[in-house]
Amino acid sequence: MKSSDEQKLAEAGAGLEDIVACNSEICCIDGTNGRLVYRGYDVLELAEKSTFEEVAYLLWYGCLPRVTEFKAFLDGFTGSMKLPVETTMILRMFPKAATPMEVIRTAVSSLGHWDPDSGNTGLDACLRKAQRLTLRIPLLVAAHQRLREGLEPIKPVPGHGIAFNFLYTLQGKEPDPLVERAFDVALILHADHELNASTFAARVTAATMADIYSSVTSAIGTLKGPLHGGANMEVMQLIDEIGSPQRAERIILEKLAGKLKIPGFGHRVYRCEDPRVSVLRDYARTVTAHTGRSIYFQITQEIERVVIEQTRVFPNVDLYTASLYTAMGLPRELFTPIFAISRIVGWTSHILEQWANNRLIRPRAEYVGPADRLYLPIEDRSR
Repeated sequence: MKSSDEQKLAEAGAGLEDIVACNSEICCIDGTNGRLVYRGYDVLELAEKSTFEEVAYLLWYGCLPRVTEFKAFLDGFTGSMKLPVETTMILRMFPKAATPMEVIRTAVSSLGHWDPDSGNTGLDACLRKAQRLTLRIPLLVAAHQRLREGLEPIKPVPGHGIAFNFLYTLQGKEPDPLVERAFDVALILHADHELNASTFAARVTAATMADIYSSVTSAIGTLKGPLHGGANMEVMQLIDEIGSPQRAERIILEKLAGKLKIPGFGHRVYRCEDPRVSVLRDYARTVTAHTGRSIYFQITQEIERVVIEQTRVFPNVDLYTASLYTAMGLPRELFTPIFAISRIVGWTSHILEQWANNRLIRPRAEYVGPADRLYLPIEDRSR
């Protein structure tokens, strides 16, 4: 039997909660005051003034670009704005039952075979790979979704950003400027979030000196789990179940009385409202009204009111993302893949940082099993 002190020690780090695993210059979460900072810049200011491409530059290079640097950077993006022919062939081979996350996991892994920098582990080469992945994951998601719907993939439009081209290659039409900007802001807000499960998985894989495609594939496999990705899809399912703002209070109270978890609330790190919620709430209000789907926003507001009144648990980034993405016309099965479209920038930033001062990540486990057992020959064992 373990002593009470030993038991407390074993439980203190359950899920590695509040355990500092590394030093990082990429992202800072102030869970007490509700702040999220990328490389020293408050994410709320970046969401207001910046673009996803500029934030990608910031996370990879550690500073915001000057005009000439950013132009060269965007020119490099344009050069990678296509899927290898072989990858498109692979997308056509998946069974119809394959989920988007399963397809992305496998397709991203395969991209490394046709990368012109395959085998080159230099920093410049790895940055080029990060750029290609950032451009191609949105194209993968859009192409596979169109194939699932019996449509042909569409080529992206050079000179436009990732938000524009994802919406365009998915929906087959130029996006509404408000929708495009809202999606670009959502990408900024999801670009990084310190050592969440998928980012930690990417760093663990990178620490073994596996290549960038293997590390990103590890991250995608981790994101696929419902305890990490998928909460915004669950929020949308709840909104559909409620159906109208007038039904929200009764249904939420019933679920709370039954000790059921309400998706879109609570966070392992934040002790207050997730700072990203305020921006997404405003865009959800505007975009749902603009597209004639305000009922989704109204139901979400009622859910938020009742949960906070009853539990004092605050919303997280997933709550308003659900109604926002639905108002944009995005299929809910793509909500988690869209997370990967944004978080690829954070994943690759952490992979590059891991390699800059690498040490194999090898934690210990507190053994809590039986001790001093005697071996008996198999014929002498009673059971």
